[in-house]
Amino acid sequence: MATEEAVGRAPACLCVLCGLPAAGKSTLAREVLSTAAQHGWRASVVPYDDLIPEHAFRTRVVEDGVRLQEMHTEWKLHRQAVLRCIECFLVKSPVSAELPSSCQINMAAWEQCTRALLQPEALDRPQADRAPLLFLLDDNFYYPSMRYEAYQLARKYSLGFCQVYLHCDLESCISRNQGRSEPIPTEVIQEMVKRLESPNPQKNSWEKNSISLNTTDSLSKCDFQRVMELIASALSNPLSPVEDNTEQTEADRLKCATSVVHQADQACRRLISEAMKTARENQVPPEHMRSLAAQLNESKATFLHNLRRQMLQEASSFTQEEDIDVERVVKRAVDVFDLEKKEILSTIMNENK
Repeated sequence: MATEEAVGRAPACLCVLCGLPAAGKSTLAREVLSTAAQHGWRASVVPYDDLIPEHAFRTRVVEDGVRLQEMHTEWKLHRQAVLRCIECFLVKSPVSAELPSSCQINMAAWEQCTRALLQPEALDRPQADRAPLLFLLDDNFYYPSMRYEAYQLARKYSLGFCQVYLHCDLESCISRNQGRSEPIPTEVIQEMVKRLESPNPQKNSWEKNSISLNTTDSLSKCDFQRVMELIASALSNPLSPVEDNTEQTEADRLKCATSVVHQADQACRRLISEAMKTARENQVPPEHMRSLAAQLNESKATFLHNLRRQMLQEASSFTQEEDIDVERVVKRAVDVFDLEKKEILSTIMNENK
């Protein structure tokens, strides 16, 4: 069987670690690695921050200081490239031959990820090939669609799949982050907490193998034990590559929501550009132009977040993207943002009369 050959007939598992920056994901991963080694497992952390090039996380600055996030195009492709690296390892295929030129993964970081898997300590080669294989995916994974891609890979190769959500209050995350040698901008964390959607098995059946840990305080031995039991259970109960109707419905729902939000995002960007052009033609001072750009982009971010949540809730009534008129839904939604844009622009313009 191809799947068995791909993973060397040994049980394997993808464990998604999700939560805000500085919530404790890396700390938990180190503890799991140590315990996994004691169990004789081959285990590795897949740190997205190290694997994805820095420029993929940046925002693009265009005229008048409008900041546009690059998370829906190039960044998404890089995320998919990380999963492709894992897939190449499973099927023993060269990574460099499988990735598009536009998605350069930090190969030194990837080789470090796989080194312990290829040469596990205290195991001879036959033992290593039979030892359970564990990938700890360390990233924020704040949207279900991000986690679902990992689930799809696990299902494709009949791997175990589980998720650990690390819940930590915003203030603690910001405080811990500020103590790091290379802290993330505080506004990034503040924006992410607005978008974060934790695992919800009641809404997404594929997230049933998930637990939540409160990491505002230090993790306890009981917490670590729960994580190890979760992973052991996932290793013992791999996913079936056969899709049932429920899972297909979930996939279609995510696909439709993503399509609507993406098109709405593009439309909102055009409206913002038009507003900035109008303000510039009316000789609005630079400081007010910056304020206008900030207000419009903040309004857009909130609008898209609420739209996505609404789409996921309402899309349960259909199973295929073509069952609804996406263009009509997008236009109706963007009309709402257009009114907000006009109000913000009008306020700025009136201040300069």
